[in-house]
Amino acid sequence: MDLDVPRRWFASLQASIVDALSGLDGGGFRRDEWTRPEGGGGVSCLLEDGAVFERAGVGFSDVRGERLPPSATASRPELSGRAWEAMGVSLVLHPRNPYVPTVHLNVRMFAAKKDGAEPVWWFGGGMDLTPYYGFEEDAVHFHRACRDALAPFGAGLHTKYKRWCDEYFYLRHRREPRGVGGIFFDDLSEGGFERCFALVRAVGERFVPAYAPIVQRRKDTPYGERERDFQCYRRGRYVEFNLVWDRGTLFGLQSNGRTEAILMSLPPLVKWRYDWKPAPGSAEERLYREFLVPRDWADGV
Repeated sequence: MDLDVPRRWFASLQASIVDALSGLDGGGFRRDEWTRPEGGGGVSCLLEDGAVFERAGVGFSDVRGERLPPSATASRPELSGRAWEAMGVSLVLHPRNPYVPTVHLNVRMFAAKKDGAEPVWWFGGGMDLTPYYGFEEDAVHFHRACRDALAPFGAGLHTKYKRWCDEYFYLRHRREPRGVGGIFFDDLSEGGFERCFALVRAVGERFVPAYAPIVQRRKDTPYGERERDFQCYRRGRYVEFNLVWDRGTLFGLQSNGRTEAILMSLPPLVKWRYDWKPAPGSAEERLYREFLVPRDWADGV
């Protein structure tokens, strides 16, 4: 198994997404190359205080170590203690306009190695959408793009990965989902390396068509302090999920990753309030009632 092939593709995916986002925003990304003392490194591309994106972080990493951290072996205890390599692309985009949703993408590969044995490998990833003000048109478009990416790889796969996303991006301490979901998968090795790698490529390459049209539709929508205030409040949920539940954040910290790269997914401005509730019948209340609930968005339901 030649790891140079996925490594080159992940790096090229980062570059193509950064180019597309630069075109949407009109601003350039800061490029920060870094190395990890234990092995490997990566490239963090960051845009802050842009015309469209208040913060946009697109990271490529290719890191390795002598012992897999606990977060990577929770579902594979037999691999505990093995040497490992992990590579992938992860991004979170926090737009300035509250009518443009936050979005997350991650595509990754792990390989666990043991002397004299073939590496054990698996892929994971997905993408999900977190609106502050809900639009059915946007949610349907995003979920159909996810469905179309998975369609060549088997009937029922989108339903499975959509449900997995709804279950994973759920704030258990709040009893509410993070957003309207998308797709999520992990421990993917069924069907062989070429099939799994092709699936990951299909997901990664569908991200820009899934998200860019939503940005174009909403980025010039007028807004005021009320919408901005609610956006900052809901961003608090994003922070809570990333710091409390997200396995990727845990893996990065447990593996002594680069903190700046791990935490560039957090929004630049955020608010918390004690026991706040939206006004009945408001646009803010509609988000909770109609969008922060499981729905079969790809079918328009």
